[in-house]
Amino acid sequence: MRYKLLGNSGLRVSELALGTMTFGEDWGWGADKATSRQIFESYVAAGGNFIDTANNYTNGTSESYVGEFIAAARDQFVVATKYTLRLATGNPRNFNEGGNSRKSMVRSVEASLQRLRTDYIDLLYLHMWDFMTPVDEVLRAMDDLVAAGKVLYVGFSDTPAWVIAYAIGLAERYGWPRPVATQLPYGFADRAAERAELPMARTFGLSVLAWGILNGGTLTGKYNDDSQEPKRYDGASAKAKTLASELRTIAQAIGRSPAQVAVNWVRQQPGVIPILGARTVAQIEDNLAALDFRLTDEQLTRLGSLNEFRLGFPLSFLTDEEVRGLIFGETFARIDHPHSVV
Repeated sequence: MRYKLLGNSGLRVSELALGTMTFGEDWGWGADKATSRQIFESYVAAGGNFIDTANNYTNGTSESYVGEFIAAARDQFVVATKYTLRLATGNPRNFNEGGNSRKSMVRSVEASLQRLRTDYIDLLYLHMWDFMTPVDEVLRAMDDLVAAGKVLYVGFSDTPAWVIAYAIGLAERYGWPRPVATQLPYGFADRAAERAELPMARTFGLSVLAWGILNGGTLTGKYNDDSQEPKRYDGASAKAKTLASELRTIAQAIGRSPAQVAVNWVRQQPGVIPILGARTVAQIEDNLAALDFRLTDEQLTRLGSLNEFRLGFPLSFLTDEEVRGLIFGETFARIDHPHSVV
């Protein structure tokens, strides 16, 4: 395991994060407590220190398990949690139990601190943008929590690039905590984040925490076969099965598992930290074996080409060689110009 700085901060985190949405059986498909602990211990044994959870994961069970597992060495771990979503066991008449408001944030953080058995959260994400709460309300509430020592760093998960960019501008203008990370779905089977979110993150120095790397498990190939392995979905699309088949071919050629190859495709993207989600010890150990090798440039390109992806306007227009020639001249138009740089 190697380590990197989290965004524009001095916080050191492992290059693979452990996702704990599978900790707890409340949702019908997670891991029991004993298995969750084994998954956690396997990750720590590999050198991992970056734990990802959320207030609503398995109705709070995930945070409770994490709090128990880290209790003996709390300061060793960087714990990220999130607020926004309601618990399924919540009060349906409490209309402010979810959302991005200050009330929702403060209530959620206090509950998370209790479940996590800690007096501070290393990284607090806004979980999902609600298109209602003013950005300055979110940042001022985060500022108060940071000033109180209950939160150390802040970030935005599943939020449009323009919202995060605006939040960064406000934070820099008024001296509020500047976001250091964003979390989003990303993998070679889902590259939509390359249109706006990844260029934004790289421009402003945010770490990208990628979830959904295995596309809900479809990329492992278990939906292609008559497998008895538990499945989250009733089935997979024809496209997902095709991608899984092609990924398996590449993986077999290099003597690796499809999951390891998919994880490494994400791990080797600039500024991106994969979040590993596992339901069994075998799954986490297989995922962690991605640390034992790296994909070649040719393999990265081949994987990226499996899923046709078009940037769309404005990036497809602004990175066109003819257009850049009109801006910079013919010579500069031929120079490599990664669209991630503004």
